[in-house]
Amino acid sequence: MELGSIIKFLEKKTVLVTGATGFIAKIFVEKILRVQPSVKKLYLLLRAADAKSASQRFHNEIIGKDLFRVLKEKLGENFDPFISEKVTLVPGDITCENLGLNDSNLVEEMLKQVDIVVNLAATTNFDERYDVALYLNTFGAKNVLNFAKKCAKIQLLLHVSTAYVSGEKAGLILENPYHVGETLNGGHELEIDMEKKVVEEKLSELRAKEATDAEITMEMKDFAIQRARKHGWPNSYVFTKAMGEMLMGHLKGNLPLVIIRPTIVTSTFKDPFPGWVEGIRTIDSLGVGYAKGKLKCFLGDPESITDVIPADMVVNAMMVAMAAHANDQPAACSSSDDDQVVIYHLGSSVSNPIRFTCLQDYGLRYFTSNPWIGKDGKPIKVGKVTVLSTMPSFHRYMAIHYLLPLKGLELINIAFCQYFRGLHRDLHRKIKFVMRLVELYQPYLFFKGIYDDRNTEKLRKAAKDSGQVEVDVFNFDPKTVNWEDYFMNTHIPGVVKYVFK
Repeated sequence: MELGSIIKFLEKKTVLVTGATGFIAKIFVEKILRVQPSVKKLYLLLRAADAKSASQRFHNEIIGKDLFRVLKEKLGENFDPFISEKVTLVPGDITCENLGLNDSNLVEEMLKQVDIVVNLAATTNFDERYDVALYLNTFGAKNVLNFAKKCAKIQLLLHVSTAYVSGEKAGLILENPYHVGETLNGGHELEIDMEKKVVEEKLSELRAKEATDAEITMEMKDFAIQRARKHGWPNSYVFTKAMGEMLMGHLKGNLPLVIIRPTIVTSTFKDPFPGWVEGIRTIDSLGVGYAKGKLKCFLGDPESITDVIPADMVVNAMMVAMAAHANDQPAACSSSDDDQVVIYHLGSSVSNPIRFTCLQDYGLRYFTSNPWIGKDGKPIKVGKVTVLSTMPSFHRYMAIHYLLPLKGLELINIAFCQYFRGLHRDLHRKIKFVMRLVELYQPYLFFKGIYDDRNTEKLRKAAKDSGQVEVDVFNFDPKTVNWEDYFMNTHIPGVVKYVFK
């Protein structure tokens, strides 16, 4: 693997970015524009009906964010002309063939000019409707691949997935591709086209019953869990992402394909400044609930490893991987297209692991010194969270501390509490909040997997050994992170600033 200057590599490149309003996508776009102003063009695909709505989303959801303040300060009054020159907005939809593009002149221009396609479009909701997740994460990925294959100058398709396509595997999880039909439980062979068919049949059945939109949504969420668990995955997000990987690997042909699999993505470590984050990311939902006094207990293994990686390190690795694999030639000895897919795990569980108990400690110390102010204007006191190691112990705790005060009421199950919403509204909200978190994250609360990153380590070593890669600008080594300093002085303050409401 030979690597030269990443900044030089990006010069005069034309890049198509899907899912441009997403968290990682914004950081990726900002970084390219800031470090390589001589990039030729960034085509940003946004889900929008027309150019006007695409422009509104771009200004409100991308360059209107604090993330772009460093670039704005650097360019001053030249910022708007620079953006107009370098960025072309593409209203479209990856769930449609040809990415839903209606402007034939724009399509022709893109097919002639695009060098690299970066697919970041996805739904990351663990509890998504099956039809939404399947069309976006699986068949959307296929549509992006098909478009990339039609680009005359294409050098690489870089697809961002998730490390958790591994499901609930324990032990060392290798950077291996998935093959079409593969399952995690050794059950019936997975037929991806059949998954699309059963979704369509389920929707037709619900419409025939004249189900309401709300009823359809709940049914399709439950159906998503059923289909995922049938083949060994815990939720629709990781199941549909895994199927997306399968289709891309199977159909790629001679197109160079790199799949990036991050673990839990947290706020920026350094670039463009420390602590920028957007939305309630996985572990931050626990932090928000804890700081606001809603989380007194939780379920999990205190000694388990929590695999996290700062968002700017994900972006840096993406850019180095782009330079490393652009124009890769297929290996003559490979038996299938799937074997030619390059996989990179981006995480910290091997090289710089952090235990769940450490995160608890950081949260306790931070919010003791910097308490959140409640609606009544008083600081919210936090204490040590009770972590329960089994589901029965969790249910006992909830019953003793929350439900027994409702004297004279028979406890059937936790959901019984919804009948007393009017009398015990605050209590109900707390129980519902905790139970929802447990339901969504239970597969990961006792997670015993460690994500092997030897491919990623080879990429880091190649960058360091080349002498030409700007390793300080494109650092993606989690060993350089002091987790205590990062969480106490960067991540938690960033979450409070950008996420808390």
